[in-house]
Amino acid sequence: MQAATLALPYLVALIAVALVFDFLNGLHDAANSIATIVSTRVLRPQYAVLWAAFFNFIAFLFFGLHVAQTLGTGIVDAGIVDPQVILSALLGAIAWNIATWVFGIPSSSSHALIGSLVGAGVAKAGTGIVVWSGLLKTAAAIVLSPLLGFFLALLLVLIVSWACVRSTPFAVDRTFRVLQFVSASLYSLGHGGNDAQKTMGIIAVLLYSQGHLGDAFHVPLWVVLSCQAAMALGTLSGGWRIVHTMGSRITRLNPMQGFCAETGGAITLFLATWLGVPVSTTHTITGAIIGVGAARRASAVRWGLAGNIVIAWVVTLPAAAGIAAACYGLIGLLI
Repeated sequence: MQAATLALPYLVALIAVALVFDFLNGLHDAANSIATIVSTRVLRPQYAVLWAAFFNFIAFLFFGLHVAQTLGTGIVDAGIVDPQVILSALLGAIAWNIATWVFGIPSSSSHALIGSLVGAGVAKAGTGIVVWSGLLKTAAAIVLSPLLGFFLALLLVLIVSWACVRSTPFAVDRTFRVLQFVSASLYSLGHGGNDAQKTMGIIAVLLYSQGHLGDAFHVPLWVVLSCQAAMALGTLSGGWRIVHTMGSRITRLNPMQGFCAETGGAITLFLATWLGVPVSTTHTITGAIIGVGAARRASAVRWGLAGNIVIAWVVTLPAAAGIAAACYGLIGLLI
């Protein structure tokens, strides 16, 4: 099958599958945006998802498309990408997302997609097609984004605790219940700005491989709006298993700690999106939540659960790659 002769209905179907992944990404990662504001009881879950979905959608107004550029051209050689590679990558990422959602594991949708893209690309043309600079940058972010979220949140807790030392607990709680609306908004903006761009990059490179973007790779506005809308709808649908894990099972949070976790995570996401690094919002907020728990005392963090989450992070890239490679082989047998 030649990529250039792909029928329009098949192209539309592939774009639809990509948007389904984006919807599942919003569903899977809804916890990243709302776990802290729900666990601190600042907002009820049904209102929190509306709040997060709105800021997820408008994120494209605040960020460039550097992450989409990285996904489209900086992970595998765009020249080898064809519909079979894209379909295999999406199926691999969707399968991993569903599995981790069922078991309530806050793994990374982003790294599932990246691992699947690499797995499908290697299954087609070998390891020579991997853009190692982009992949290694993304792999480094597995470690760096939660660490940065951890230290920023820890630092914010120390600063805020010092600043509020003469305030009553009631006054501090009341103040940070209001401020958490701001921090949750910023985190949702960062989430929408980084995560939705990954699917934009996948759709754009598919269109580019079919000659629909001309000679220069770019992301059309309709792709941007479609991906932001799909992610926002996914966020509206919740993801309560993972909300429970993120919001209460790792450590208990009060509004001040929730504010520090969300703000530390938001700063990390803003920086990564500006640099064009496709980081995991799950990794980032988990690191920040652990940071605020550790600021209270080390025993406040359920380190066993945190360790299980880390194992899921490490496994995601190779597991998704393996599933996508298997999908590529299976599709090849069927067509």
